[in-house]
Amino acid sequence: MSIWKSRVQIPSAPPLSFAVCVIPDVTSNVYTTGGLRKPPMMFQAGPLGLVGSLGAVSKVVLLALFLFSVISWAIILYKWRAFRAGEREDQRFLQAYARTQEKEDLRRHAKRLPSSPSAAVFLGVMDRVAPEREGIPAGALSPVEPDAPDRQYLDRVVTHIMQDQLSRLEAYLPFLATTGNITPFVGLLGTVLGIIDAFREIGKQGTASIAAVAPGVSEALVATAAGLFTAIPAVIAYNYYLARIRKTAFRVEAFSIELLNIVLARMKQVGIRG
Repeated sequence: MSIWKSRVQIPSAPPLSFAVCVIPDVTSNVYTTGGLRKPPMMFQAGPLGLVGSLGAVSKVVLLALFLFSVISWAIILYKWRAFRAGEREDQRFLQAYARTQEKEDLRRHAKRLPSSPSAAVFLGVMDRVAPEREGIPAGALSPVEPDAPDRQYLDRVVTHIMQDQLSRLEAYLPFLATTGNITPFVGLLGTVLGIIDAFREIGKQGTASIAAVAPGVSEALVATAAGLFTAIPAVIAYNYYLARIRKTAFRVEAFSIELLNIVLARMKQVGIRG
């Protein structure tokens, strides 16, 4: 028995060998090597992660749109305060004009309201009709002068003052119009460049899966949305302030017509013919 047992050879087990196998991931079309999965390029959560995952071109486009947005909102807030102050001072002057008969008191009151367009028109007309002299109030001078202005001259003066006041109200509004016109196209430029990068990434990866297409398309959509978010408030504010300017121009024009009629009527009463 011992001899028989010694002649039996037990085959040895083959040596173990490890091979690297490539297993396809059917859920995301991303291959795993050695059991380790390579995560697809996706956006990170949160605004900072979103900006960090964008490409260089998209970041430049977003930076330009951010600058346009900041300047536009600064102009919107500044013009809001300017229009509110101008309308408030204009109402105060018109109320004082309605209840004050002494023109010198009204002149002093108008000088304390620098943001009132109607007060500027009143001061401009009074400076031509009854100018102040050094040490002598305008009321002490004789209103009859050989070179008294006529109606056409006063109309030109009022037109010039109104244009100056309206130009002051229209300051910085062209920037809002420019922002509303060009920022959608800047966002569209970022969209086109993002789509180009998306197709280039598809060519590098050799697959048209959603994981390869989504990042570039997402960058493109972010640029488009940023352009619209920048343009829409600028366009709304521009149209709103333009309507308020037209309302102010109508109010100042009505006041100037009434003022010229009163001034010319008083000039005729003292022998000056306009």
